Amino acid sequence: MEKNVLSGLEPKGVFTFFEQLCRIPHGSGNTAAASAWAAEFARSRGLRYRQDAVGNVVIWKDGSPGYEDHPAVMLQGHLDMVCVKDSGVSHDFLKDPLDLYVDGDWIKARGTTLGGDDGIAVAMALAVLDSDSIPHPPLEVLLTIDEETGMTGANELDAFDLRSRRLINIDSEAEGIFTVGCAGGARSDIQKTFTTGAASGKVCTLSVSGLQGGHSGVDINKGRANASKLLADCLAQLPALRLISFRGGEQDNAIPVQAEASFLLDGGPESADAVLTAWEAKAKETYPQDNQFTLSFAQTGQDAASALPAEDTSRALRLLLDAPNGIQSMEPDLPDQVRTSLNMGVVRLENGELRASFCVRSSSGAEKEALFNRLRTLAQDNGASYGQHGEYPAWEYRKDSPLRDVMVRVFEKQYGKTPVVETIHAGLECGLLSEKMPGLDAVSIGPDLVDIHSSRERMSIASVQRLWAFLLEALAKL
Repeated sequence: MEKNVLSGLEPKGVFTFFEQLCRIPHGSGNTAAASAWAAEFARSRGLRYRQDAVGNVVIWKDGSPGYEDHPAVMLQGHLDMVCVKDSGVSHDFLKDPLDLYVDGDWIKARGTTLGGDDGIAVAMALAVLDSDSIPHPPLEVLLTIDEETGMTGANELDAFDLRSRRLINIDSEAEGIFTVGCAGGARSDIQKTFTTGAASGKVCTLSVSGLQGGHSGVDINKGRANASKLLADCLAQLPALRLISFRGGEQDNAIPVQAEASFLLDGGPESADAVLTAWEAKAKETYPQDNQFTLSFAQTGQDAASALPAEDTSRALRLLLDAPNGIQSMEPDLPDQVRTSLNMGVVRLENGELRASFCVRSSSGAEKEALFNRLRTLAQDNGASYGQHGEYPAWEYRKDSPLRDVMVRVFEKQYGKTPVVETIHAGLECGLLSEKMPGLDAVSIGPDLVDIHSSRERMSIASVQRLWAFLLEALAKL
């Protein structure tokens, strides 16, 4: 990656720390280096800090002159990012830095997610801590790990030494929107083992690619196609099919943009042409917003060694097709807002082992549990196992919020208009932190980030600049 791509941008501190983080591989489950970097930042500046066993980092800084006795404020974000890349891109998220570039007002990463969600929170928090000229009350900066895969860091956090009861979370993706509540959720997995048998014939492959994808909460209401669902439906139309493998999606919380399967066809590849042509035309009509996708079919020339029997192939595909996906219900009093949804984010079939992983979200505890039960029943009916992990609570709207009142006034003064105050159908750590820190008054903000959790993710430079000015003014008023 080219060095110091963002060096000419202001605010310098924010973009410097953002680029430093982008040089460190920090996908979910691989945050040790990023955590060590944040801890070293605090140590090198003589700031009190705590790095816990899972990798969360808390950094304290006294209030600036005149603010020493003000109530403390917490700035919070997460160290991990969702790792998604375009097909054919060789980027290794475990060792390669992100390849940043500037395109007009946008910061992007070539062929991959950018990690503005939530690297910008880390960058802004460190930039505040690094400055000796910013007026602010006593600060607690909390940087958590693995937010994207079940909020592990927030779940494992011991809040015994945290005194803040005012939280500014910087994990939203639209400037001018104050998020004050969110859905709860969890990860669910269905697994089934099939017995493979000896097979002979030439291996065929079928892939779906070029879908829009996106965030499984924020974008779930846009009707975007799920690549794994599309591919399973297409395969189910083919006669005398024996599956060898299936691979779809990369992350539970990202709508899959591509999926690929390998299999045998008793009738040979020529038997599939008419079926695939008809299916492709129908699918593109069904999903007009995704109708630029590519369906690719080929015979590889490789000989098969083993495959699922035809009957088990049908069972595997039926399980994937019967699995619920997408919007399940809308908020009765807010017809434009999703209440309950799930995303079949990752599907793998390898050596007879089938696993489907889902990201479940709901602002209703009862509906969330009902959806868990539905997935559990689906697993039981198919002789599969069911697992559930990373559950986190909904963050309930607080009618009385002095923090929100101050931030609204500051916003109105800076922007000349009132911000949008809303709850969202996505997971934020504020719900978990509210459970651990009773009486917590929290607001989530962020700059304009577009197409997060996809390789098209980009962050507006001008929006970062405005949000930074807003954050500094808000801290000065708290």
